[in-house]
Amino acid sequence: MTVKEVLTQLKSLGNKTRREHNTKAGAPENQFGVKLGDLRVIAKKIKTDHELALQLWETGNVEAQLLATLIIKPGALSTEELDALTRSTTCAQVADWLNAYVVAQHPEKDTLRVKWMKDKNHWAARAGWNLTASRVNKGGDGLDLVALLDRIEKELPKAEPEVQWTMNNTLGAIGIKHAEHRARAIAIGEKIGLYRDWPVSKGCTPPYVPVWVEAMVQRVKSHVHAT
Repeated sequence: MTVKEVLTQLKSLGNKTRREHNTKAGAPENQFGVKLGDLRVIAKKIKTDHELALQLWETGNVEAQLLATLIIKPGALSTEELDALTRSTTCAQVADWLNAYVVAQHPEKDTLRVKWMKDKNHWAARAGWNLTASRVNKGGDGLDLVALLDRIEKELPKAEPEVQWTMNNTLGAIGIKHAEHRARAIAIGEKIGLYRDWPVSKGCTPPYVPVWVEAMVQRVKSHVHAT
């Protein structure tokens, strides 16, 4: 498929209600309002097409960039190319898919993680903290968790909203996965109060760290007792 053909198909799948929802969530006007499930269907038909993915990304269209993350070859990207893609992200949804399907699969992701965590570009910093949260969840080998907590306590309150999300995920991961740091992680969450009033559906856990950590720890304990 060509870029023009893909964009025509995406436009035909656009939905006004979805577009309005995306806009409220911070997406730019360059979008059609396509359901995420429909994008996955298109990606399965295209399969992997690295060049098409890069061309789609260049359009700046939200759905085109989301689709690009599903058909690109992460390993074919140079470190510089991946860095550039990350910095040119258009919105949080695109950032999350890029981080999950491309950045997380790249061989130089940890080199970039260290660089990005110090970056002033909010999309780069978001990606760096996302990778850090993932490492914490997998055990945190090689990470200085105390130093991370120090940084989070100092930087989280004034961070850009896009960065706050993954920085908060790192704080939550430390509290959930590392009992020796749990009390401090919860205390930092209480002190900063980020997402304290976050609206959630019944049965869902809010991203407010004190509630989130306690809920996940209790879930693990209940599972252990059940088995």
